[in-house]
Amino acid sequence: MDTRSEVREFLSTRRARLTPDRAGLPVFGGNRRVPGLRREEVSLLAGVSVDYYTRLERGDLSGVSDSVLDALSRALQLDDAETAHLFDLARTANASPVARRPRKKAEAIRPSIQRLLDAMTGAPALVRSSSFDYLGANDLGRALYSPHFDDPSPNSVRFAFLNPVAHEFYPDWDRVTRELVAAMRSEAGRNPFDRRFSDLVGELSTRSDRFRTLWAAHDVRFNRSGVKRLRHPIVGEIELVYEAFELPSDPGLQMSTYTAEPGTPSEDKLKMLASWVATEAPRTETTASTDA
Repeated sequence: MDTRSEVREFLSTRRARLTPDRAGLPVFGGNRRVPGLRREEVSLLAGVSVDYYTRLERGDLSGVSDSVLDALSRALQLDDAETAHLFDLARTANASPVARRPRKKAEAIRPSIQRLLDAMTGAPALVRSSSFDYLGANDLGRALYSPHFDDPSPNSVRFAFLNPVAHEFYPDWDRVTRELVAAMRSEAGRNPFDRRFSDLVGELSTRSDRFRTLWAAHDVRFNRSGVKRLRHPIVGEIELVYEAFELPSDPGLQMSTYTAEPGTPSEDKLKMLASWVATEAPRTETTASTDA
């Protein structure tokens, strides 16, 4: 990742979206030549000189202090995810050569994590890597995301952007893809030297116009909780609440669980899917054993 370019694009796009009215600044007559705030207006709000802010927006975060980053965050009205991303970019800009070495990534989940997944029988659960590869799931999670697991190396982002089935599976495909890319942007800030992640971004940028457009927006978000609406091939449309958890002992891995609101049709459909898993999985295993 070109850190200077990332910083430049991130700060300029955040500045462009913020109007003087939203920032509480007076608007005088005349045509404004730039969308959003001018650099001098951001520098005024952040309490730094115009020259210093210009240096920052040109991508040079070397030696920048936390207090200046906090001031920039307030001036540009960044949310929590955007603020964290700004600090991640600054950390990368000031990283030592040792810190720039890519960390070793998990290629598989530990057996104890798989046992934990298998113990969750009433809720779909999956574990993904920082490159958005699915490394593990319980039976209900595999059933819920069965179109993903048709691929021997399931990856949520590749599926969303490159598999035509995704448009049917995600009724809110536009929103899902936008949120996925924003989560990827956040991940890129945390792990800028991850070659596998960079290769994924390059592949998607080459093969998907939608991804390329969203990636250029530099939006970021945390992927912690929310509502996911799916059109499942067995139970039809289902709406689930998801919660995502980082695995502290496995940096880069995230577990996601899915539940339905009590008393809703989605709860009935989730139970129906669980019943299907309980009856179909043993039958599949028996058939495979007989064929062998």
